[in-house]
Amino acid sequence: MVKLSVVVPFFNVQTYAPDTLTSLRANAREDFEFLLVDDCSSDGTPALLERAAREIPGAVLIRHEHNEGLATARNTGLDAARGEYLTFLDGDDWLAPGYYARLVAAAEDLGCDFLRTDHVSVTGRNRGVHRAPVPLRGEVLDPRGAILPAHRTTSVDYPYAWAGIYHRRLLERGLLHFPHGLRTAEDRPWIWKLHREAESFAAIGELGVFYRRGVATSLTQIGDVRQLDFIRAFDQVIEETGEDADAELLLPKAVRTYCAVISHHIGSIERFEPEVARHLKAMSAGALRRMPQDVLDEALAAMGGDRAATLRRLRRRRPAPPPTPGAGPGAGPGAGPGSGPGTGAGPGTGAGRAAAGVAA
Repeated sequence: MVKLSVVVPFFNVQTYAPDTLTSLRANAREDFEFLLVDDCSSDGTPALLERAAREIPGAVLIRHEHNEGLATARNTGLDAARGEYLTFLDGDDWLAPGYYARLVAAAEDLGCDFLRTDHVSVTGRNRGVHRAPVPLRGEVLDPRGAILPAHRTTSVDYPYAWAGIYHRRLLERGLLHFPHGLRTAEDRPWIWKLHREAESFAAIGELGVFYRRGVATSLTQIGDVRQLDFIRAFDQVIEETGEDADAELLLPKAVRTYCAVISHHIGSIERFEPEVARHLKAMSAGALRRMPQDVLDEALAAMGGDRAATLRRLRRRRPAPPPTPGAGPGAGPGAGPGSGPGTGAGPGTGAGRAAAGVAA
């Protein structure tokens, strides 16, 4: 039986994939499988993956005929996965030797639905440890309880899918698939659903994932319309949380986080193309008007200062209509699949990297 399935999407990452693949080899075990999903790469990535499928024990190559994006590439891997446990890795990141064996041992010892782990952030030659915002380590906890408090950084503000390991029963319950077609922030609805509906989790201090930042082809570096998928992602968080039995308790956290991410993007609006910047303002105005207004008023009052003032001004703008599912927000020339560098499952697409750690 396969003990662990690792889903690894790749898109045009020939510069970084050798590090990723070498680290997978250093984690191979006879009961591990590595599902290498090529999201229709057009550079040298396919040749690297073909060689890896021949040489790395447990490696399985899966190809997309069309570029689908990170969320869909992960789903393709999940559909093929056979493991008792599952995890993810991005095609430009890498692992410490033997990391997955240690992660599986910890998961089996604790016996919970999923584990969250710390990670190492890498920007050029600089490295820093980022810890999962769960104070208690090595103890089985209630995932719903880890969503709150609303005014602090909590486990749902650490959305990295690759920073953890997940039992197969979550896949069978429909909790591990990602919203189809999202180009960024796909981890946000995913992490919220996981914390609302899973029964148990734990956090451990195991370090083994090296997360590459500042990649030149990432969406956060390009600043094009696909970045605005965060609106659709957080609209889903608000909608699903609003239907929860504990919506009154949980919505303030969801709204505050949404506001913080909007503020983050508005605060760095100069990195967007001019037309995309206009879409960002109009769509943010629409998003603010769609939020529960009483909860939004409380969130803005708690935020205070320049951030709250900026969001209040945005709310008074003429809003854009809600994004069309599947089309991408503000869809137009250059907005569709395969429209430019950084489009697919490669660097920078997971959680909208620049805003992934933004909380209330």
